[in-house]
Order: sequence, then structure tokens, then C-alpha cells
Amino acid sequence: MCSSVVSSICLVCILLFGCGRVAEEKEAPQHAAAEVVPGSYEDWCGEHQVPESQCTRCNPDLIAAFRATGDWCPEHGLPESQCLACNPNLKIERPPKPEVR
Repeated sequence: MCSSVVSSICLVCILLFGCGRVAEEKEAPQHAAAEVVPGSYEDWCGEHQVPESQCTRCNPDLIAAFRATGDWCPEHGLPESQCLACNPNLKIERPPKPEVR
């Protein structure tokens, strides 16, 4: 009986640790490296689902440029071209992954 209790405790620990790691991996934001080509597959902010080179939430220094071109939603604090609250049919898609040859 003792060995079955120990086995059960070990199984529970393994499941809890494993589930915790999966949750952490899903929650971990994914950001592009600084040297990626804007508009490429690698230029993607996984946290906000927009190109990293255009992500004003990760790089507030970009806000002035969006405001200067009139592409700004003051209500939601995002570029209008990225504001899903104002434009629910808007689709922001990551560029396709390049084929490996």
C-alpha cells in the first residue's frame, strides 16, 4: 500500500510539473529579434499578433509615426490599422514562413 501511495504522489507531481511547463510555454511572449527584416515572417510580435516592427505596445517610440500619418485610435491607444475593437473584421496575418530548400 505504501508503494502505491508513493507512486500516486510521484504521478501527481509529474503531471503538475508537466502541465505547468506547458502553461508557461503558451504564456511566454514571442518577440522578434532586432535585426529581422520588417515585413518578414520573423518580424512578428506573438504577444500582440502584429508585426514586431509596427508594435506600438512593445515599442512606444513608434506611436508618433502612426499619429503623424493619421493612423491612430485614441480611444484604444493603438494604430487604427491594428485596432480590432474599432475594426472587428480586420485580419492581421503573419507573412508566410519561407520554404526551406
